[in-house]
Amino acid sequence: MKKKLLITLLVIALILAALLVWIWRGDPAELSVDEVSGTDPTLVEGDSQMIPTVAIAEPVGWAEGELPDAPAGYTVNRFAEGLEHPRVLYTLPNGDVLVTLTRAPAGEGGGLMGWIAGKLMSRAGAGGVSPDQLVLLRDADGDGVAEVRTVLRDDLASPSGVAWEDGKLWIANHDALLEFDYALGAPKVTGTPRKLMDLPAAGNHWMRNIAKDPDEPLLYIAVGSASNIGENGQEPEEGRAMIWSYDLDKKRQAPWAVGLRNANGLAFAPWSGRLWTTVNERDMLGSDLVPDYLTDVPFGANYGWPWVYWRFERDMRVDWPMPRFLEEYARKPVYAMGPHVAALGLAFTPEGHRMGETFGSGAFVARHGSWNRKPPSGYDVVFVDFDERGRPVGTPQTVLGGFLTGEGTTRGRPTWVAFDNTGALIVSDDTAGIIWRVIKEDAEPAPAIERLNYGRLPSRATGANPAGASFGEDYARTN
Repeated sequence: MKKKLLITLLVIALILAALLVWIWRGDPAELSVDEVSGTDPTLVEGDSQMIPTVAIAEPVGWAEGELPDAPAGYTVNRFAEGLEHPRVLYTLPNGDVLVTLTRAPAGEGGGLMGWIAGKLMSRAGAGGVSPDQLVLLRDADGDGVAEVRTVLRDDLASPSGVAWEDGKLWIANHDALLEFDYALGAPKVTGTPRKLMDLPAAGNHWMRNIAKDPDEPLLYIAVGSASNIGENGQEPEEGRAMIWSYDLDKKRQAPWAVGLRNANGLAFAPWSGRLWTTVNERDMLGSDLVPDYLTDVPFGANYGWPWVYWRFERDMRVDWPMPRFLEEYARKPVYAMGPHVAALGLAFTPEGHRMGETFGSGAFVARHGSWNRKPPSGYDVVFVDFDERGRPVGTPQTVLGGFLTGEGTTRGRPTWVAFDNTGALIVSDDTAGIIWRVIKEDAEPAPAIERLNYGRLPSRATGANPAGASFGEDYARTN
């Protein structure tokens, strides 16, 4: 009997070991990242996973003197370092750079899955208590290093997006959009903030980026979903997976676009003035699906989450009733950034940039890096070239690399991008606590990209509705 029991236990142990090996192996990619990038990405048939592929590159930091890789002729230096989890960057008109030091709010993600997610976040360098600070960095002597560092505000709540105009500073906490009075150069943001609107608190995607429309009195606020594909039901997703607009004159908010699982970067294309965003797509369909994307976002657009992706691809895992004709009116993303790259910060080449002709007309995107793809994807800053008509072309070109060590670890994770007042690209590296600065020293300041005459779609602020139907009624229709 003892012998039989030992044999049985051995067999069970071998089965469990084989299962663990299979789980750890995950689902290796069959396509390169470039094959699942661009305007016509290769989309394989989805393979629904009960257990996600897990391949986390643990951050190990940068050694003294180490720098990311840049193309020949470009200089990289540490604009600032020793910051605690820097994420969103924003350059003020006077050249001061604002950065939010932030992490997910405490107490999110209960139960077993929440515990597992917390462990994965910690391993990826995102765990810990949020600093909840807005910090000012100033390079007063123009040497490419910020010698002034000031905490402007330290009572925020997992802050992300920042914008400023005419003495008004807007900050997006995970649960509210706030407005402050702030004069350029002031050492503190004082006073009691005015809450413009509540935001759905935290959730699986807690960052809330914002952007001020340069032509109209509108703020745009990106709010990610609370889940992968709405597996917890519709109620937790109310007000999420979308971009909101807030009318500063009328003091009211409205949906701008929906069906965006986790929109992050927000920027306005210089050719048209239209809003663009980076979006992190769904997981657990394998290492080759689904590509994150870069796209314009006209008013009333629906990008299909959670029912469809890339407009025509149906996700059969979703239990919600799908709105009528969604597959007919869902909008196809413009440009794929690659599977699971975690596309975050976005900046178009501005007037006065000094990144040279190679990177002279397009968009810079920080790809934070995958946690669920083998081999890993992202962990870099890339440039997407745009043609003379303002249309993206080709595949992403590497601007900053060398974050991955090749040994299953990473030196850092590029998070956000912006330009300083010298025309250099600046990049936040959250796990390393560094702001990198990239410039082509011999490049002259570039002229502004010429605005094309096809303009932008009318917005809700003008009272027009280019969608041709009531946004709310159209979205609410179900089978």
